[in-house]
Amino acid sequence: MTTKRDFYDVLGINRNASDEEVKKAYRKLAFEHHPDRDKSEGADARFKEINEAYEVLRDNDKRAAYDRFGHAGVGGEATGARGFEGFSGFGGFGDIFDAFFSGANGTGQGRPSKERGADLLIEMKLTFDEAMQGVEKDVRFQRSESCDICKGSGAEPNTEPEICSSCKGSGEVRRTQQNLFGQYVNISACSKCNGEGRVVTKPCPTCRGNRRMKKERKLRVVVPAGVDSGNRVRMNGEGESGQRSGPPGDLYIELNVASSPVFQREGLNLFLRLPINLAQASLGGEMNIPTLDGEESFKIPSGVQSGQMFRLKGKGTADIHNKKVRGDLVLIADVMVPKKLNKEQKELLEKLNDTLPSKSDFINKDESKSFFDRLRLHF
Repeated sequence: MTTKRDFYDVLGINRNASDEEVKKAYRKLAFEHHPDRDKSEGADARFKEINEAYEVLRDNDKRAAYDRFGHAGVGGEATGARGFEGFSGFGGFGDIFDAFFSGANGTGQGRPSKERGADLLIEMKLTFDEAMQGVEKDVRFQRSESCDICKGSGAEPNTEPEICSSCKGSGEVRRTQQNLFGQYVNISACSKCNGEGRVVTKPCPTCRGNRRMKKERKLRVVVPAGVDSGNRVRMNGEGESGQRSGPPGDLYIELNVASSPVFQREGLNLFLRLPINLAQASLGGEMNIPTLDGEESFKIPSGVQSGQMFRLKGKGTADIHNKKVRGDLVLIADVMVPKKLNKEQKELLEKLNDTLPSKSDFINKDESKSFFDRLRLHF
């Protein structure tokens, strides 16, 4: 089974590419690798791969799902993967001409379209308890927004951008060229005004004609219980503002959870070392143990061996995808042998020792083996 290539690598663009850049890269590659032109081995597969990548990245919802979950987020197969049905990715018959003849129908690449704002990624640090219980926290970050003074026009207040002298306000430049298909008209965005049709002669003194400014924002973020380091919280529309009235990007908050001094986490399960003395291990008893829900009483059975495990169902970490599901809390017995004994303790142990077997064959080899098997399995 072959591994799918990253869709951004297929089109040769970066992850922050605008919708127009995605479309431009697709047109170029589709023209080069169309099976009618590219007779090299594997041209069919390359053309299907290009169509599949474009089908996902041209759609904002599919693209967001792909950015977050990869190929699994778009079902592993886009429309473009089904042979030449990839043409459904075009807006219509005119778009097909647009891709292969670069404007033979007189449309070409004209005014730039609305551009979606860039996504932002910031980090949030959490304590272990915050991650386990869930928390609401404020985050501060900077993002680009439309300038309040010029309202995003880029021009000084009480002034208006002038009509571009190069394209006469159309935002497009037409050039007639000849190729193997005959004569055609190539329409491209005007380089002087960047396809806007107007030129700012008196820039806004606040944003200096950039139309946007960096502003600090504060947001309240709801973090669900059970998150772990590397998990991300997505805030729709809280990224950078778009260009030319385009939609804003999204804000991603990557979580960094501190380790616990008490518990060891593995997936949804928590592990807790349970130190007990010789008497407790031999006779059993009760002791209070910490859990995510507070202290609870645990009954220690008699004859506990070091490394023995006890599983408390439903006392582990919450599943962030299903609130009804929780992992388990696993207790690992650690029998503590005292390093120093007083006179009375020594006498008691000596009396006990006289009543216990002292031969070397006292060790049960099968039990010893099973203990080390359990220990190896755990680690």
